[in-house]
Amino acid sequence: MNIQAPIATIMSTDLMMVQSDDKVVIVRDIMEANGIHHVPVVNFNKLVGLISKSDLLHFLKGMNYNSYQDLMNDVRLKNYIAAEIMTEDLECLQPEDSIEKAIELFQKNRFHAIPIIKDDNSLVGILTTFDIINMIVEKVKL
Repeated sequence: MNIQAPIATIMSTDLMMVQSDDKVVIVRDIMEANGIHHVPVVNFNKLVGLISKSDLLHFLKGMNYNSYQDLMNDVRLKNYIAAEIMTEDLECLQPEDSIEKAIELFQKNRFHAIPIIKDDNSLVGILTTFDIINMIVEKVKL
């Protein structure tokens, strides 16, 4: 396991993304259909935010769940847009940054995904804690 290797060697590049004006129901459907927990929000392939499964669950359930919440959630999913629930001002890395740098960023923060961007802020990948775990598991198998 070479933690000095570039992030590009383990990051996910086949990304499911939404535009900032897409309805939140699209985000939910992407997460459910693809079994993923993070959906980048872009405008013309430029990263503007990220929606995590936690963001979506907080949006849907909040702190006051009751029997009418399911009906209200359906209405909210179809009327709110991604920009209204996404996390902005993200910590990002570049493809040539080391895996070690990503691990340090994960250690000091409480998030589980780091968008990978080019100098022009265009999104080229995403690195998750799951990618790091997979790297470790592959090394142990060898």
